[in-house]
Amino acid sequence: MKQLLYAIALLIPTLLFAQDIVVKGSVLEKTSQKPIEFASVAFLDAETNAIIQETTSDVKGNFEVKIKPGNYHLHFNFLDFHPVILNKIQLSENKSLGKIFLEEKTVKVLDEVAVVSEKSSIETRLDKKIFNVGKDLISKGGSANDILNNVPSVSVNALGAVSLRGNSSVRILINGKPSVMTQNNGLEQIPAETIERVEVITNPSAQYDAQGASGIINIILKKNKVNGFGSSVTATAGLPNNNSLGVNMNYKKEKFNVFTDIRYGRVSVVGNDKLFRTNFENDVVTGFIDQKTDRNRNFNRFNLYLGSDYYINNFNTLTLSYYYRNSTSKNDVQYNFDYLDADKNLTQSIRARENYKEPQISNQIELNYVKTFEKKGKKLTANIQYDFWNDDENELITETTEMPSPSVKTLKSRDIESSKDVVFQSDISFPLTEKSKFDVGIKGEIRRINSDYVVLDNAVQIDSLTNLLHYDERIFGVYSQYSNGFKKFQYQLGLRAEHFNTGSSDLKDEFKTDKNYTKLFPTVHLTYEFKNNFNLQLSYSRRIDRPSFYQLNPFGGIADRRNIRIGNPDLNPMYIDSYELGTLYKWEKFTVNPSVYHQHTVNLFDITVTRNADDYLIEKPVNLGTENRYGFEVNATFTPYKWWFLSSDFNFYKFDQKGLFTVSDHSWTSKLNSRIKFKSWTVQNNFNIIGARKSGQIDSQEQLWADMAVAKEFWKEKASLTFKVDNIFDSRISKDFISGNNYTIDGERRFTGTRASVTFTYKFNRKKTDRDRLPE
Repeated sequence: MKQLLYAIALLIPTLLFAQDIVVKGSVLEKTSQKPIEFASVAFLDAETNAIIQETTSDVKGNFEVKIKPGNYHLHFNFLDFHPVILNKIQLSENKSLGKIFLEEKTVKVLDEVAVVSEKSSIETRLDKKIFNVGKDLISKGGSANDILNNVPSVSVNALGAVSLRGNSSVRILINGKPSVMTQNNGLEQIPAETIERVEVITNPSAQYDAQGASGIINIILKKNKVNGFGSSVTATAGLPNNNSLGVNMNYKKEKFNVFTDIRYGRVSVVGNDKLFRTNFENDVVTGFIDQKTDRNRNFNRFNLYLGSDYYINNFNTLTLSYYYRNSTSKNDVQYNFDYLDADKNLTQSIRARENYKEPQISNQIELNYVKTFEKKGKKLTANIQYDFWNDDENELITETTEMPSPSVKTLKSRDIESSKDVVFQSDISFPLTEKSKFDVGIKGEIRRINSDYVVLDNAVQIDSLTNLLHYDERIFGVYSQYSNGFKKFQYQLGLRAEHFNTGSSDLKDEFKTDKNYTKLFPTVHLTYEFKNNFNLQLSYSRRIDRPSFYQLNPFGGIADRRNIRIGNPDLNPMYIDSYELGTLYKWEKFTVNPSVYHQHTVNLFDITVTRNADDYLIEKPVNLGTENRYGFEVNATFTPYKWWFLSSDFNFYKFDQKGLFTVSDHSWTSKLNSRIKFKSWTVQNNFNIIGARKSGQIDSQEQLWADMAVAKEFWKEKASLTFKVDNIFDSRISKDFISGNNYTIDGERRFTGTRASVTFTYKFNRKKTDRDRLPE
């Protein structure tokens, strides 16, 4: 403090008479020449070494400082990079320092612990959170769902449903665009090692689709940027069955880049359910159903991705790519149903076996054009994408009644589904001044899905369940947004307009719908920088959540005829007003990102469970009413030592639902990640908790589970071996209590137990930091 006061006293004459000058430049990583965000830039008085001015680089690595003329030492630093120091730089007029390159520190052994340069797995920004996958061992040999389960604010349940801050209404994008890879449980089929990072955007700007009540999860896949030929091979083996082999290759020259990725895998998942139902009449117990289910699910997957970039010139790039997925799901399920009277005496016993097979083929063709300009920041992109897929779901259930009267009957169903989807999009960014810019863009999506469903009971067709459904969806959007700032205040104002038409028709004319909406979706983002390491942001966005085809399709699976799921073709979209206040504070070893948020939702939809005349339970989504959700979230990273990295995430929320049900409850989620780097070994542990919660008719108990992984690199970092165990204590069990009209259900579901795997990776003509090229 004394040094600072002394420095100010010495500079008083200069402060009185000299005018500020502007010093700017950019901070880049030396090897990849990529920009480094949040790099520290400090101007020190050359005589006293007192800090006169500090700032940090922006997302493009750029920095700009207004300062009095004088003689300075300049310090540039970022995490575990070697600092760059420019001594005694005389600054008398506006000056550009150009590019400042920081180099990662090399390995040093300290008491059997290695200090290595290692990019933080989690980066917190005011408008998004970024999870970098490169150092995450838990993901090795896994899928995109394994990645998402380790991302702050995100959770994936055992069925693969993704939630953001406890809300399952979330939009999932691949490289900023919708993709066939996210459909039909496609996330489970995206190899984890092909993902570079995951961006979590809780209050998106107008540039993004308005779809997604809780926000957007943007999965960024790897790209190659290294000249010449490169390749990598990844092989995984595990128990239960988890075997895969993947090869990635590319060849890059000055004018073009050719790339391909081929992967094949076989995965088995074993689980079981326990459901105990109590039936009532006038509050008097009339009987019970004790159901036990054993599941053995098997997946065969083949993925192919190929394409090429063509660099027309320094300002124009054209990319053509094709993605193909061929997968087959096979399930063997055993059901046991015991019917009990009010005194719990066994009155009927039924055993059933389900054989399920679903071959599925997905395709995606994409043409992308990018044009940059001499004017820095000006950019035009245009993209057209065609997705088409089909699957063939086949179920055969053989049901045997053992008592009171032995009998056998069969239930067979087949659902042939197909989809054709065209997406086109164009965006352009206009820089107006150094701090202001204007963005505008358009987007359209035209989609048709067909579902041809047939059900046979003892070889006799059930007409009430047999039908051909057509679903059409047309969505067109346009947006503009303006951003500017002065001094420490920055703002961005946006407006998006979307027109969407959805409709369904069927062969029997029973489910005809036609809905048209034109809505405006404003966004506001305000940021104030109190200090270089302390910012505050207030944001607002209006969102929409349109129901998926899965929720609209009235023909659901009937493998378990006592628990039937159907869709609702008349389900309306829900609208959300989202408010958030957040801050980001950075110390040398510690970063904390707390935020509070509020969401007001109308036309809320969720699942209802009703009991029909045949004593079967029917699960169906309906519009429930309104919901107000209030929450507090904090993300933190801590590096107590250079060899030990810690990250944590805690989210608490309260919600009030009014309408078909009146529910007021709260819940919370938490994650803790620890990663320790030894000389040639890395050890990682993840701990996850999902708190108890209630929604509509369903009360869910908390879940707690842990994962761990150990990795070793060898052969000069060209190869690595990773051993991991998921759900170490077999504690990831879903326990629910459902209360309905004249019944209750106690349920316990274990969709997967403890899983272990080992993954080997070898890179040909590549370094550890080089990137593969995967689908756009």
